[in-house]
Amino acid sequence: MNTSNITNVTTEDRVYAGIFSLIMVIGLPLNAISLWILLRRHSLKSPNAVFMVNLALSDLLLVFTLPMRIHFHATGEWTLPNGMCLIITMFFRTNIRSSSSFITFISVDRMLAVVYPLRSRNLRTSCNAWKASVLVWVILLLMNILESVDFLKQLNNHTHPTCFESYESEKCPLEGIRLRVIQFMIVILVTMLLVNIVCTTMVFRTLHRHLSGDSPKINNKMNVMLIFAINLILYAIFLPVPITMAMDCAHVKPLICLTVLNCCLDPLLYYFSFDQYILGDRAIFCSLLG
Repeated sequence: MNTSNITNVTTEDRVYAGIFSLIMVIGLPLNAISLWILLRRHSLKSPNAVFMVNLALSDLLLVFTLPMRIHFHATGEWTLPNGMCLIITMFFRTNIRSSSSFITFISVDRMLAVVYPLRSRNLRTSCNAWKASVLVWVILLLMNILESVDFLKQLNNHTHPTCFESYESEKCPLEGIRLRVIQFMIVILVTMLLVNIVCTTMVFRTLHRHLSGDSPKINNKMNVMLIFAINLILYAIFLPVPITMAMDCAHVKPLICLTVLNCCLDPLLYYFSFDQYILGDRAIFCSLLG
C-alpha cells in the first residue's frame, strides 16, 4: 500500500471498516451456528424451519462479502475485478430482498398457526415452504441478471477501478433500469410491510382474547408476541435503503451499515423461535388457544 492510498482513507471510511468488521465477527458465527442447529436438530420438518434456513443462508451470503468491503474502506482503493464488485453488490441487494421475503413468510406462517391452527394444517407444510422459497430465489436470480447487465456497463465506464463509491458506483439521481427496479422494490417492500403489520395485529388480537390467569399460558403468549415484534423490527430495517436510493442515492451509504446489521439481528428470531415453535407447533398452539 502506498502513501497516497493511506492519505485517501478518511475518518468516515475507518468508521465503516470498523463497523463492518464488528458485524462480520458477530454475524458469521451466529448465523453459522443457527444454520447448523436448524439443519441438525430440526430436520426441516417445519415450514418455519425451512424459511429460517433460507434466511440464515441469505445472511451468510452477505457476511461472506464483508471482508472485501472492509478492505476497501480500510485502504481506500478497489483492486479486484469488476466482476467481483458485481457479485458483492448483487449479494447485498439479494439479501435485502430475500430476507424481507422470508421474514414475511415467517410472519404469515406464524399467523396461520395462531389464528387458524386447524384450517391451515394442509397449507403449512415443509413442501409448500420449499416451493415458496425456491420461487423467491428464482425471481431474485432473474432480477440480478437484469440488473447485472446495466451495473457492469456503469462499472466499465469508470476510468479507474471502483466499487462502493456513490453507493455502488451508480449515477445520482438514479435513472433507467435501476430506477425502475428500485421503484418496484419499494412497492414490494411496502406491500410486505403491510402484510407483516396485518399478521402481527391479527395475532395480537387473537392472543389477547385468550389471555387468562394461567401464568404459563400468558408467558407463552408473550413470547409469541415478542417474536412478531422482532419480525416487524427486522423488516423495518430494510426500508430506508431503497427509499433513500430513489430520492438521493449519494447519501445512502450510512444506511448500508444499518441494513447489513440485520445479519446479526436475525439470529434473535431463531433464538426465540426454536423452543416455542419448531420443537412442537401443535402442542404449543393447542395450549395457547385452549
